[in-house]
Amino acid sequence: MSMLEKVEACGVVAAIRADSSESLIEVAKALEAGGAKFIEVTMSTPNALKVIEALADTMGDRVGVGVGTVLDPETARAAILAGAEYIVSPTLRLSVIEMAKRYSKMVFPGAFTPTEILTAWEAGADMVKVFPAGRLGPEYMKDIHGPLPQIKLMPTGGVSIENCGEFIKKGASAVTAASCIAPKKDIAAGNWDSITRLAAQMIANIHAAR
Repeated sequence: MSMLEKVEACGVVAAIRADSSESLIEVAKALEAGGAKFIEVTMSTPNALKVIEALADTMGDRVGVGVGTVLDPETARAAILAGAEYIVSPTLRLSVIEMAKRYSKMVFPGAFTPTEILTAWEAGADMVKVFPAGRLGPEYMKDIHGPLPQIKLMPTGGVSIENCGEFIKKGASAVTAASCIAPKKDIAAGNWDSITRLAAQMIANIHAAR
C-alpha cells in the first residue's frame, strides 16, 4: 500500500501538541497502540523541528510522521529535512504544495470553499483538508462531492469521536483529530492508557461507518 492508501485505511491523522519531545513521543506511542499510526506534529509545538526529528528517529518505522500548521514553503522544507513524511496546512498556499511535491511528500492543504478545494486538488493535493469543517458539519462533505466527487476530503476542526463516523459516511476519506483523542489533561497527567482507548474508539467508529 502507498502511504496515502494507509492514511485512508487508518482513517485518522492525529494532530498533537506537547511541551517536549519526550512527552510527545509517549503520546505517539499511546496513539499507535490504539491504531492511530499517523502523527502530525504542529509547528506550534515548542521546538517543533527537533520534535519531528526525534519522533522520526524513534518511531519513523512504525508511524507516519508529519508536520502541521505549515504556512510557507520554507517551513515545509525544513520539516521535510527533519523527517516529516507529509505536510499539512490550515490554508491554501500553492507554494507549499509545490515544495512538498518537489520532495515527493504527501500534502494536505487547507481549504474551505468549493473554489479553494478544487484549486488545491488541481495543484496536486493528495487530500484536501477541509477547515474549519465543524462550521458546516458532515453534510458539507456530501455537498462538495456533489459536483466534485473525485476529490479526497479530510475534515479538520469540529471532528470528534462521536461525529467522525458521520463525516466518513458523507464522503470524507479520513479525518484529522486533535484534543478529542489526545486531551491536554491526559498528556499532562501521563494518562497514556486513556489516549490509547480514545484512539481505538475513534478508529472503530470510522471503520464501522464504512
